[in-house]
Amino acid sequence: MGKHVFKLFLLTLSLTVWADADWSRDFEVTTIRENIYNFPPSEFEARVLDGRKLALFYPVTSTELLIPYQPMKNFFNSPQNDPVRKLLFSMARIVSPFKSMKELYQWLGLHDFPKSAQFENPNPWPDLSQEEQSNPMGATVINDENGEGMTFGCAACHSSNLFGVKVLGLTNRFPRANEFFAEGKAVAPYVNSFLFRNLLKSTEGERLMLVKSKQAMDYVGTKKPMTLGLDTSLAQVALSLSKRELDPYATRGNSFHHPRPNKLGKMVADSKPAVWWNVKYKNRWLSDGSIVSGNPVHTNFLWNEIGRGADLPKLEKWLKENNRQIENLTAAVFATRAPRYEDFFGAEAINIEKAKRGQAHFVVSCQKCHGVYEKGWEQNAQNKSVREQLQTVKVTYHSKTPVREVGTDPGRYLGMFEFAADLNRLAISKSMKTLVEPQRGYVPPPLVGIWSRWPYFHNNSVPNLCALLTKSSNRPKTYIAGPALNRQTDYDQDCAGYPMGAKVPESWKKNPDYAYDTKLEGLSNQGHDEKIFLNNGVEIYSAEQKRELIEFLKTL
Repeated sequence: MGKHVFKLFLLTLSLTVWADADWSRDFEVTTIRENIYNFPPSEFEARVLDGRKLALFYPVTSTELLIPYQPMKNFFNSPQNDPVRKLLFSMARIVSPFKSMKELYQWLGLHDFPKSAQFENPNPWPDLSQEEQSNPMGATVINDENGEGMTFGCAACHSSNLFGVKVLGLTNRFPRANEFFAEGKAVAPYVNSFLFRNLLKSTEGERLMLVKSKQAMDYVGTKKPMTLGLDTSLAQVALSLSKRELDPYATRGNSFHHPRPNKLGKMVADSKPAVWWNVKYKNRWLSDGSIVSGNPVHTNFLWNEIGRGADLPKLEKWLKENNRQIENLTAAVFATRAPRYEDFFGAEAINIEKAKRGQAHFVVSCQKCHGVYEKGWEQNAQNKSVREQLQTVKVTYHSKTPVREVGTDPGRYLGMFEFAADLNRLAISKSMKTLVEPQRGYVPPPLVGIWSRWPYFHNNSVPNLCALLTKSSNRPKTYIAGPALNRQTDYDQDCAGYPMGAKVPESWKKNPDYAYDTKLEGLSNQGHDEKIFLNNGVEIYSAEQKRELIEFLKTL
């Protein structure tokens, strides 16, 4: 009898369901939630690796806006002088500039998988097959009842090429997902599904996939970003909801013919995709902290799918049936770590004595909002290597994520007022316990990995830390933003960000998409200076002291 009881006890342990993380608005963060579900070590690593795979390959199989994959491949692989190809080029503006799928992926801002292990990458990849790596990070082929369809997952916006190192969880500097939807929306009404099937020799299932995608597209409201590098998901969700009925599941009825007016159709509320490694310190989400309860991954799926014209009851069913996948992706997001400056430039590239002096400036001007960072050099430094001294041994952030109004461009947080009610009324939002409360201001984020997150502010309006620490009226009105390919030419180590003036690579100047103009609506670089490093308009730090502060920030 005792033997059976012991077996039952072991079985009970093996079936233990780990308590869900606390997503309530009143939860206080007292410890860093890197292991958000408190998985045992043996389980944690496996869960995180699986979650990273889900970040690379979009898992929501209920999604309906899919591009028939094989016909797309057939089209791009056809000879350049093929009359069918020429006809389709003239019909579909979205693909007309591209001669191959590779060019299309590059335009979208997607990154190829690394060819080998990269020691600088703080978030190791899961094991992937050659077939899985045949398309770039974020491009996902989903099998549904009609065949293979292409869509895009988390990594399309939340992964970056950092000097050749592919970092999952770092902001993609050049995402074009919103522009892709806008172009597709313009083309979709003119694509005849039967002509599509005959010209590309598609199957009937692939034709039906196209029909379903066109139907979903009817409920998608799109808007192009003001400039390359920003995201208009806020507007896309709001404008998509305006095309649906006002019932609890935002039914896809006839409202798309006459969508309800929404200010986000014209106002600018653009922002950049956020880095993932900061979520472990917070209890509310987005740049303005407006999601005050609920799992941010749940919310991300909901917003993604509304912006793709999804049937919400189908999505709710998928969420309920795939809790393990959601847990794994959530675990991976919270476990994400920031890249280290010394891994890319060497520990000798940081002047420790200068950084120590910068820490004193940080305590005076930055610590109150951005948190406390205890460094390896503060205790027993004589027994530590330079690398060990540079490490941040402890981060103490706010137990409740704050929101501050410091004079930065208000467009992003004001935009949340234009659709919060539409989101909160949804039955699926209530079942996920997701609550949105618009704020007036932005979250002062933890500054871990700040050196790798240029350009700065929620709208990318500040090219580097030297410009950020300049009186806002004197910040550069324009700058050129290029890709981070070369560590020596594409990054200003002194200023931690984009090179300016004569240092700007000539190749960047040839691409008009790289130009950033802070005079445009929503792109202002004002604010974040008075009572921080200004006192009644007068700077409190010398140029050398600012350099010391930047040297400290590079160690975070």
